[in-house]
Amino acid sequence: MNLKVRLSVMNFLEFAVWGAYLTCMGNYLGTAGLGAEISWFYAIQGIVSIFMPTLLGIVADRYMQPQRALGVCHLLAGLAMLCCWWMGLQAGFGQELPNKGAFIAMYTLSVAFFMPTIALANTTAFTILKSNGMDTVKDFPPIRVLGTVGFIATMWFVNCAVWEDGAFSFTLAENAHKFQYTYMQFFVSGLLSLVLCAYCFTLPECRLEKKPAQSLVETMGLNAFRLFKRKKMALFFIFSALLGMCLQVTNGYAGPFITSFKGDPAFADTFAANNATLLTSLSQISEALCILMIPFFLKRYGIKVVMLMSMFAWVFRFGFFGVGNPAMPGVLFFVLSCIVYGVAFDFFNVSGGIFVDQECESSVKASAQGLFMMMTNGIGATVGTLVAGEIVNHYCQWEGGYLLGNWQTCWFIFAAFALVVGVSFALMFNPDKKK
Repeated sequence: MNLKVRLSVMNFLEFAVWGAYLTCMGNYLGTAGLGAEISWFYAIQGIVSIFMPTLLGIVADRYMQPQRALGVCHLLAGLAMLCCWWMGLQAGFGQELPNKGAFIAMYTLSVAFFMPTIALANTTAFTILKSNGMDTVKDFPPIRVLGTVGFIATMWFVNCAVWEDGAFSFTLAENAHKFQYTYMQFFVSGLLSLVLCAYCFTLPECRLEKKPAQSLVETMGLNAFRLFKRKKMALFFIFSALLGMCLQVTNGYAGPFITSFKGDPAFADTFAANNATLLTSLSQISEALCILMIPFFLKRYGIKVVMLMSMFAWVFRFGFFGVGNPAMPGVLFFVLSCIVYGVAFDFFNVSGGIFVDQECESSVKASAQGLFMMMTNGIGATVGTLVAGEIVNHYCQWEGGYLLGNWQTCWFIFAAFALVVGVSFALMFNPDKKK
């Protein structure tokens, strides 16, 4: 099989594992008696992202070839995720989990080993491409796009797949026990993890290179913290954390929000209310397309404007949810929210990484990128999801399996926060225009 195709399959499976539950997990948690803890399930991803990728990166650098480390991580993550499925299966559809603590523990273990695999998959792809004389800048992006395709594919599968009365089928109809509302989404994720584990051990070897010994500070990437001595970089990282607070809000609550309209007789039979996961997959489609637009906007407008576009896109992302509903014409606002997500997510994360690369000396480039990810996906995302959870739990309550309440106020609060961050960034952040 062509090497690029093999790496594309790896990326497809890598993100298919995540897409099976990331955006629809909240719907199941509400029926399993864990609706009030949705924010914690997403915050856990941020917490483990602060240290697990670094630890597994050290292992892959010094002791185990990255493709094998990737396989072992998926083995452990997949087994833990299948434990979550088994506990849900034993409880039954629509029933509360009898041992919530064990379920949370297994989910945490799964996520702790999954989050490092994103970096390990990139390392594996880069190493194999380089060792075969290929250009990573040219050859990697088409391979990585297959990851987003895999994420979307499992979102669609989980949205439409139904297991009922011993029969398996696909449907867009309402009132079916679709995977997006059940523990079966964890089965799909866990099974794909085990498939990817086996596949990783068929990939070409990524020989370990002997590297000079580093101090613990250098190994953990802590030397990058000296960048905070520069006002421009300190502001950038602070705003990175603030914007990172928006990252997981809609992943955690867009599904329960759209599905909550099924509790209103006026919207119960609408396509959007019954297919929230399918609708929100438009966000990932937009994300894939917006990656291709970044070079044009960076060249034409500069990095500050591009990042501001991202910040104000978050305002519209939340605001459109606040004014929309699943019926026509309100559903068009949901669609617009999904479209602007691509700009909101990509224009900051990708352009921010470019800015860090331009501003930092070569000795701390990798550490600085790690710091950027820690501030956004670690600290920012963790704090953001926990605060969002408190806001949602204040204005909304689980009733009859749906999270009902004053959703509009919640979305407008999130939009106002993004607006304040965007305006503050515009006034305070002034990078060197020549760069």
